[in-house]
Amino acid sequence: MTTPKTALENALENALTRWIKPLVRTISAYPVPDSTGMIKLDAMENPYHWPEPLTEQWLARLREVSVNRYPDPRASALLERVRRHAQVPQGQSIMLGNGSDELIQILLLALAQPGQCVLAPEPGFVMYRMIAGFTGLEYVGVPLREDFSLDMPAMLAAIEHHQPAVMFIAYPNNPTGNCFARADIERLLEVAPGLVVLDEAYAPFARDSFMADLPAHPQLLVMRTVSKQGLAGLRLGYLCGDPAWISEFDKVRLPYNINVLTQISVSFALEHEDVFAAQAQAICRDREQVFAALSAMPGITPFPSEANFILLRTPSGQATSIFNALRERRILIKNLAPAGGLLHDCLRVTIGTPDENRAFLAALADCL
Repeated sequence: MTTPKTALENALENALTRWIKPLVRTISAYPVPDSTGMIKLDAMENPYHWPEPLTEQWLARLREVSVNRYPDPRASALLERVRRHAQVPQGQSIMLGNGSDELIQILLLALAQPGQCVLAPEPGFVMYRMIAGFTGLEYVGVPLREDFSLDMPAMLAAIEHHQPAVMFIAYPNNPTGNCFARADIERLLEVAPGLVVLDEAYAPFARDSFMADLPAHPQLLVMRTVSKQGLAGLRLGYLCGDPAWISEFDKVRLPYNINVLTQISVSFALEHEDVFAAQAQAICRDREQVFAALSAMPGITPFPSEANFILLRTPSGQATSIFNALRERRILIKNLAPAGGLLHDCLRVTIGTPDENRAFLAALADCL
């Protein structure tokens, strides 16, 4: 028997219903599972700690920081360091964000007008859909083909029909790990009525990039993050493109959005980019070994990846039970099966250290 609500509880419920957007009331907060005591292979993080000498140098740099003062609102020194690191073409501008999520939010807030829409292939990065909803924009998802390539006739038809203000394309794609055909992206750039954002979050592990193509395509923006190369805790993303676009988006960016510790820490880390490049190369080598091991497992179908994770399909109807069995063995990966569609029976595993990879593969084999 349920206890009747008090007058105060009823008043609160009525206020929430009246003032909170219906969309917000119907969704759940982005889930982040507890990974305490687990081998954590669910969030596409770089598994390597900084070398001890580098850590000591970093801590010495942090001792010079005046945390009682606001950070540089333009993060000028960091901007120039990012420009050199990412080889942003001359004449192109950069805007920094508190991770890629904030950059997506800034961009869509600047574009949000009645009747406009966001378009992206699916499955893709969930934040495109979520933030489009928060900002009042229609979201149109175009399913990929069974092999996770772009369905170009469907994409072209959706563009013609919906005339999207912005199209997001993850390159490589999350959660599938593949880069779409370059010729397909170039075709989309030809026909897009609005912006095309190439989300290159996994650039350290991929063989291709559109960064050098920015000057030839004024409607193209390239978005990246330092999270996947070992700096996830610092929350820094950057958006590159024509100065005319970046200056408009910068009006929506909140002042001091990049804190002083992040500015100093990322600048320092990029002074030692060779350390992180070597880690990315090791992750790519290990990715191929994990892929080969998964390919040899009965009932498991891994998909080729140019990111730091591998999507794999399990025997029919077993993804969730395998996911739970791995959790019981203190190994946390990502269960994508509940999303359905092309991700039916799918799990996603981040490439960890060699020891973590061996532990995952042994546990998976034991679960089958």
